[in-house]
Amino acid sequence: MNDSLLGQFWRTATAPWTITVLAVVAAFLIGRLLVRLARPLLARIAGRTMADWDDHLVNLMASPLSLVLALQALRIASPWLPLDARAASTLTDAIAIVTTVAVLWTVFRSIDLARSVLERRSWAIDRPASRSLLSIGARLAKVAMLVITGIMVLAELGVSVASLVAGLGIGGLAVALGAQKTLENLFGTLSIGVDQPMREGDAIKVYDVIGTVEQIGLRSTRIRTLDRTIVTIPNGELANQRIESFTVRDRLRMAITLGLVHDTATEQLRAILAELEAILRGHPKTRQETVVVRFKDLMPASLDIEISALFETTDWAEYQVIRQDVLLAFMAAVEKHGSEIAHPGSTIQLVAPSADGPPPSPPGRRTRRSS
Repeated sequence: MNDSLLGQFWRTATAPWTITVLAVVAAFLIGRLLVRLARPLLARIAGRTMADWDDHLVNLMASPLSLVLALQALRIASPWLPLDARAASTLTDAIAIVTTVAVLWTVFRSIDLARSVLERRSWAIDRPASRSLLSIGARLAKVAMLVITGIMVLAELGVSVASLVAGLGIGGLAVALGAQKTLENLFGTLSIGVDQPMREGDAIKVYDVIGTVEQIGLRSTRIRTLDRTIVTIPNGELANQRIESFTVRDRLRMAITLGLVHDTATEQLRAILAELEAILRGHPKTRQETVVVRFKDLMPASLDIEISALFETTDWAEYQVIRQDVLLAFMAAVEKHGSEIAHPGSTIQLVAPSADGPPPSPPGRRTRRSS
């Protein structure tokens, strides 16, 4: 019985698939071992340079390099594996395909590293538009490499790439019509990247949507609204719209219309106008040449005063505090001079009739008497 168990174990251990699995595991262990041995040496060499990109390169390339080395070790060992011709051919194709994917992984990491290095350059720091172009360019480069890798994988699988290209040429019109929106969005992305009406992180207004640009993708742009929802707008449509950017403002403007009651006398109004202007000019953040305080109009329910000024701040939270302080000071000034802020609506004045008869009718209006 022991002999039969040993024989069964030996047959299982020496089966082709068992040896192949062990060879794959051994190849990956060899790849990791080689990378672990080479990494300290490469890190020491990179540490001798003034730049830091090579240090990041050593860290980023460790995993892809380990996979590539393992695949090459498996490729070298494949002729000695106990596989038939068909299985050996399948293994060779699989190694080639996974190697191509590993190279794509390496290229993707290289693109990310190149973008991060370029974004830290002085010219990119001084020009935010350049950083946005680098981000879009990195995405386009990844898409291009993905297409090239797909073609290489198809070639490894035995698909005739020339026939595929010819077929795409014959059906090019149908593909173009079907991909019209996709191409429109892609060109919209390029237009946004070149023209730079907005960048990631900008506060903008599009249509009736106000929010912060979270991501400018190849197809669409995502905007985080004030309610913390996400609005997605296709770039082809966005490139043709009016985009209002709040981030590029160098100052913030306060513009209000203050209405006083009609009982306000002329001298009171003059004193209130002078004090409102003094409040604005006395604030340390006020841009002096932009202060406007004028008696604007005689409205049916109020005496309207136009008030506007620019404040030297781009911080919205700070501006809200400034606006609150200024409005409270305006209310105190109006109360100080014996006037009141008008409320929307109409005022009805009741006049008691005299002993001689009914009050006279207003000019231009006839009084109808009942018979």
